[in-house]
Amino acid sequence: MRLTTLLAYPLILGVAPVFAVYSFVKEYSGSSFFSDWDFGNGTYDRTTHGHVNYLTEADAMSQNLTYINDAGHAVIRVDDFTTVIWENKRNSVRIQSNDFFPIGSVIVFDATHVPFGCSVWPGFWTKGPNWPLDGEIDIVESVNLLGHNQMSLHTLSGCNQPSSVKQLGQTIGTDCSAGADSATGCGVAETQPKSFGADFVSAGGGVWATQFDVSGVYIWFWTRKDVPDSVTNAQDSIDTSSWGTPSAAWPSASCNITKYFAPQQLVIDITLCGDWAGIPSLYQSMCGGPLGNGTYDTCYLQNVINTNGSNYADAYFEIASIKVFTVNETVLTPTLSGSSTVLTTATGFPSGPGTNSSGSDSGNAKKGSSNGSLGRETMFGSATVYVSTAATVVLAALSLALL
Repeated sequence: MRLTTLLAYPLILGVAPVFAVYSFVKEYSGSSFFSDWDFGNGTYDRTTHGHVNYLTEADAMSQNLTYINDAGHAVIRVDDFTTVIWENKRNSVRIQSNDFFPIGSVIVFDATHVPFGCSVWPGFWTKGPNWPLDGEIDIVESVNLLGHNQMSLHTLSGCNQPSSVKQLGQTIGTDCSAGADSATGCGVAETQPKSFGADFVSAGGGVWATQFDVSGVYIWFWTRKDVPDSVTNAQDSIDTSSWGTPSAAWPSASCNITKYFAPQQLVIDITLCGDWAGIPSLYQSMCGGPLGNGTYDTCYLQNVINTNGSNYADAYFEIASIKVFTVNETVLTPTLSGSSTVLTTATGFPSGPGTNSSGSDSGNAKKGSSNGSLGRETMFGSATVYVSTAATVVLAALSLALL
């Protein structure tokens, strides 16, 4: 067993992250970035009621909504060139990784640009295979012109963030099961500068690192100039011991990670308006216009339709890389067995980017809503999930709040 196991397990009741070393298993970057993802099926965002159609891989590629730019970075964007007319939706992209990553993982997300602007609601997040039972971690998310990132967990009842938690961010909810289907969850607003919007871009972007372990869930954020060498130079392994206080922390002292989370799948998406960005009072406070109501959707009318799309010039991700490190070099791949999703361990991983996956996932997920704090979901229905790790049950996720 690797150092991670030796350090983490004796201290699972602590309120601080347990520092450890994790082994490299997966990288999404360069020309093969999109080779191990499942795209949307061309249908609209039915779970957060955003005004977008999530395109198939073929359509997203042909419409230039996903591509690798001259810098070798992956670009994922909203249609910013088409005039959309009344009652239609704007094309966008949602992708989810073919692989699932177990408890005992570190996920490093390096981006030079994240989507922002009025009506824009992007996310980089993770989910288990059987929502809402298997957990969700929202790593990168914001709406409209909010200007800072928000991180959240969503679980079944019993997972909470303690009042004594040591983190840089501001807690905006401690009950991770709050809201219908855990839609509100327990959120933390980033307080470090330049974590979103134009300021994030002007700083050259930044990096988020998420430790998902028996000791808890912890998220760090650094702007480009502050990214630690231990993150920048991580190749065969990554060491969390020098990272200091995280932006957000949910220690296992008040949330049993192995009870509330299963292995997690990565998701990247951009929706428009919907149950968070489109909340009438929230939208008006940032973007102006008349106060919307049940019959007058100001967010949709002012942004999605009757424009040439140029208002979405900043509604895109530019991702340098996503790297995953795990305990015992474990990655799980899904297959369908009747009505069940079975996760099996993949071994013998190559070291290059865009490798380490087999199998596929038929889910096309998003969030359920509750008063502007939202939990994402996947369309696995009530499928029974069998996993080859100690992880089990719980969760749904995402969260809004704050202004």
